[in-house]
Amino acid sequence: MRIGILGTGNMADALGAHWVRAGHEVTVGGRDGEKAARLAARIGAAGHGGLRAAARAADAVLLALPHEAGEAVVAGLRDELAGKALVDCSNPVGAGFRLLTEGGPAAAGRLAAAAPDARVVKAFNLCHEDVWRMTPPVFEGQPLAVPLCGDDERALDVVRELVRDVGCAPMTAGGLDRAGLLEATAALVIGLWVGEGADARAMLPPLAYASGPA
Repeated sequence: MRIGILGTGNMADALGAHWVRAGHEVTVGGRDGEKAARLAARIGAAGHGGLRAAARAADAVLLALPHEAGEAVVAGLRDELAGKALVDCSNPVGAGFRLLTEGGPAAAGRLAAAAPDARVVKAFNLCHEDVWRMTPPVFEGQPLAVPLCGDDERALDVVRELVRDVGCAPMTAGGLDRAGLLEATAALVIGLWVGEGADARAMLPPLAYASGPA
């Protein structure tokens, strides 16, 4: 698969390295050409260039930019993104672990509005970038589950493949209208992990006890 990565930061590095190892043709696109070249060399990507070139050359695109930049970038690339799976891993979380989109459309929904012919899938937003660098992210013998929200089944299938290539298990979490729930979950658990030093997993019982004791 040809994958375009928009961004040169930690998420681009962590996920891009997995996809190169899995045999995909990865192109790194950045607003800073030198940073794009350095990241491409570090992960062994097939190529690098500007944001538009990376989007144009891809079958699927990872948007790995800060939340505040994503909407404008996607709007400017709407033609290049048409018909393609666009993976949004951003978290609209601000100071005090506040959800920046509270009361309005989710970040993923805003991307879909900015590029209406793209096939947006929310994924990879719940964990720190160093978790995604693990090879693979497996805990107590169980691969990390990655919830996916999207409306296009073909795009979801593409992202399921990319999740498996990271060594994780894709988890269907509903349509794109539920992406805001994933983003709010990220704000909650980041606040617990970072702000309180609490184990967020302790909030939920195992699946066998989801409805109480048998």
